Amino acid sequence: MISRFSHFFFTVLGIIFRHPVTGATVIPILASGEIVLVQRRDTGEWGLPGGVVNWGEEVAVTAQRELREETGLDLLEIRRLVGVYSARDRDPRLHSISILIEAAVSGNLQVQDDLEISDVKAFSAESIPFGHLAHDHERQLKDFLAGKTIIA
Repeated sequence: MISRFSHFFFTVLGIIFRHPVTGATVIPILASGEIVLVQRRDTGEWGLPGGVVNWGEEVAVTAQRELREETGLDLLEIRRLVGVYSARDRDPRLHSISILIEAAVSGNLQVQDDLEISDVKAFSAESIPFGHLAHDHERQLKDFLAGKTIIA
């Protein structure tokens, strides 16, 4: 029943919007080399900070805004474009395109948006909680750690 409802819901969304939603996702790198992840309040899974690009907003501005809202950190420098992820099932809520960037960040870890985020934490590459990541963030992080640039 749920899969039938999901199919109907996503079909209606597709008819209304006719295009996927575009978002920016950030791999925040602290000076220590640690990667910052946020814990989602809805699922308890860890993930990368990010969100939807607002109408008229540049992707870099979205990345900066979402990083600040979810982690309390400041974006110092966009280091590189890691990839563009567009698979229909990458986000279970709706069809979205994720533009993934690596960024140097600084500041104090502090959840700003406590409606969406329950925790924020820095991880070494070896301690990332693979197997407990939201959306397709496991693939995104593995691509990043492998030094890949992806369009998928």
